[in-house]
Amino acid sequence: MASISVCMIVKDEEAVLARCLDALEGIPDEIIIVDTGSTDATKDVARRYTSKLYDFQWIDDFAAARNFSLSKAAMDYIYVADADEVIDAENLARFKQLKEALLPEVEVVEMAYANKHDFKSTENFEVEYRPKLFRRLRTFQFADPIHEALRTDPVVYRSNVVIEHRPATDHSGRDLAHFARLLAKGHQFSARLEMMYARELMMAGKIKDFRIAAPYFESVRGDTSVSPERMRRASCVLARGAALEKDVETLLRVAAPELVGSPPSEICCALGEYYLSRQEEQAAADWFAAALSGASPELVAISAGSQPLRGLAGCLELSGDLEQAREYMQRAQQWDEENLRQGV
Repeated sequence: MASISVCMIVKDEEAVLARCLDALEGIPDEIIIVDTGSTDATKDVARRYTSKLYDFQWIDDFAAARNFSLSKAAMDYIYVADADEVIDAENLARFKQLKEALLPEVEVVEMAYANKHDFKSTENFEVEYRPKLFRRLRTFQFADPIHEALRTDPVVYRSNVVIEHRPATDHSGRDLAHFARLLAKGHQFSARLEMMYARELMMAGKIKDFRIAAPYFESVRGDTSVSPERMRRASCVLARGAALEKDVETLLRVAAPELVGSPPSEICCALGEYYLSRQEEQAAADWFAAALSGASPELVAISAGSQPLRGLAGCLELSGDLEQAREYMQRAQQWDEENLRQGV
């Protein structure tokens, strides 16, 4: 049977930490908790579960804190948990079976991560597979009987374990503030982190967040060497911010180049929201309809589903057709429920 280190970084997780650790009963052979500056009773809760509790001075770097927690692990495998995750009884049983039967050649285990949009998470999915369990030490081997080469791709196993992300509060404001601090320091975002920032803005950004982000994404659009994908994502963010500001000049400037062919549904929704804010329901309805039919999402899947459906409901309500407005709101709710079951 494989041995497992559960590694966590926490800050002010008093409300959910015990729930997370209770749900993992029987899985960890050791629990390592790294606290990055809690001011509540998080550390008191942690001490009920482990003696391996460490302090880490926060340096605005989640990766650094995460790596410090991994450095304390001693078991065969590491399971990286967040305090707002929950595993139900059925999936705990699956996890225990996995632990008993895990083959030594498996280096990474993927688990289904069930996200919810209740707290405007940055994640653009309801269910996706992500690596959650991995070997602490990796053994490198040569492969192929002739012209042998070092095998560098990890052996990945996709399990049937489902982890539910169930935060107790909305973390989006905290995360957007962290992005703002990184921008202020002149941090250079990787392509992945840039996409995460864009998603966070599209899911939960307020006007002030888009104002802070605008110079960065304008610089992306002004760089002729960036990929078309990055250009479209930047345009989506700027269009959304302009719609919130009711800045039609900026909105049309960034939206127009993206309307050729199949436009991003986020752009269509931004145009719909702008016209709806001006109580021009027909123009708004046309753009929301385009988001549903002729467009595809670039950053957030709801922009081609429940978001324009709710926009159309707003247009119908504005025109006085309350019955059909309710019908579209129901369709939006059904879209969300269906994608919670199937993933997007």
